[in-house]
Amino acid sequence: MAVPDPHRPAVIVDPFSSGGMYAPAFTAAGVPVIAVTSYPEVPAAYADSFHPGDFTRVLAFDGDVERLVAELRPYAPRCVLPGAESGVELADRLTERLNPRTVNTPALATARRDKGAMALAVRAAGLPGIRQICTDDPDEVERWLADARLGGRDLVVKPPRSGSTDGVTRVPAGQDWRVPFNAQLGRTNQWRNLNDRMVVQEYAVGTEYVVDTFSHGGRHTVADVCRYGKIDNGEQMAVYESLNWVSPEDPAVPVLTAYAEAVLDAVGFRYGAAHIEVMLTAEGPRLVEVNSRPHGGGHPDFCRTATGDSQLHRAVRWFTEGSSIPKSYQLLRQMTVLFLIARSSGTVRNVGALAGVEKLASHHRSAVRLKDGDRVHATRDLLDTLQLGFVVLSHRDERQLNEDIAAVRRLEGEVVIEEETSEKRGEGFVEEPAVTETAEAVASERG
Repeated sequence: MAVPDPHRPAVIVDPFSSGGMYAPAFTAAGVPVIAVTSYPEVPAAYADSFHPGDFTRVLAFDGDVERLVAELRPYAPRCVLPGAESGVELADRLTERLNPRTVNTPALATARRDKGAMALAVRAAGLPGIRQICTDDPDEVERWLADARLGGRDLVVKPPRSGSTDGVTRVPAGQDWRVPFNAQLGRTNQWRNLNDRMVVQEYAVGTEYVVDTFSHGGRHTVADVCRYGKIDNGEQMAVYESLNWVSPEDPAVPVLTAYAEAVLDAVGFRYGAAHIEVMLTAEGPRLVEVNSRPHGGGHPDFCRTATGDSQLHRAVRWFTEGSSIPKSYQLLRQMTVLFLIARSSGTVRNVGALAGVEKLASHHRSAVRLKDGDRVHATRDLLDTLQLGFVVLSHRDERQLNEDIAAVRRLEGEVVIEEETSEKRGEGFVEEPAVTETAEAVASERG
């Protein structure tokens, strides 16, 4: 017997990070929202973005899909969408049972989550990609490196089912790739997935972009294209520095979007929001990864300021109204996100210097999560970055925006990371000697 509700609800699996924005958007459209959490407890990294009060019901997945389907079926949900990366596979499984008309290709489900299977699907579709192997056997990697003639080249080692650059390590030419390979293999990563295999790939050189899309019936629409600024921070690569919205008139955009759409077809993505990271190399675009969910870190709201729309809001309109979705986007305002980075480990001082960012003409939003006396370690991945904070700048005048970017850098230069004493190092916080220096809390995406 159907629940006596005139509005069929939307179901969001793991409505964390930007996925938490689905609930207020659907609610504003008059649609109730049910949350499904795939974790017994919400991970600490997501705790601030999960608001149970936004949902008419919150269901916890205990591993029994049939029981969960039985609980959801009476509501006749209009859609089941993943809010975060951890919810991608469960959302696919529920959609197949509850909304078969809006399902992504079931046979390619693994390719939408696992980076090893993802690369194989892209290759099978005849698309160029970054050369890589995914295995638990270091001897197999050794043979592959010899066959691919990658000896003496920079490499990347990373887990196939992680996220937010967790465990991503650049191995400079001449260094032993087995060290990060063995260190990560068999470890449960921060997304609670076992690293039962590892990806080893060539290090691609170029400019990294992200293409944010919304798809329906296999028709892909582009909500925005952004360019990443990333830096190496010691042995860590892909530490976020900046994220800039790119005009649709930029000559790189049609190249990137055509490739991204072909990748979505290759992994069987037909419905929902996706986030495709692409390296534009001298040889052309190469896939970094597909994320079959909205761009994280609050990106949809920032995107609405920059373009007037977002992939998440397109999804809400289509699943509530069935309205026509534009194929591309327009850039109404220049916009950039600067992410804070700790270049070394130590104790933070003079955080108050960053208060000046709010007085800048282009200041749109900022979140500085540091206070004097905090002890930080050198930034390793995106989660570290977001725990430090970020500054969002937006203005119609590109010159004003660039002036304010420089001003943020100057203010960041006034923040200090003090050297740890030997006594404090004994407390276990700092794993390596820290050098006294100003914190180059310069920023960066993933998302």
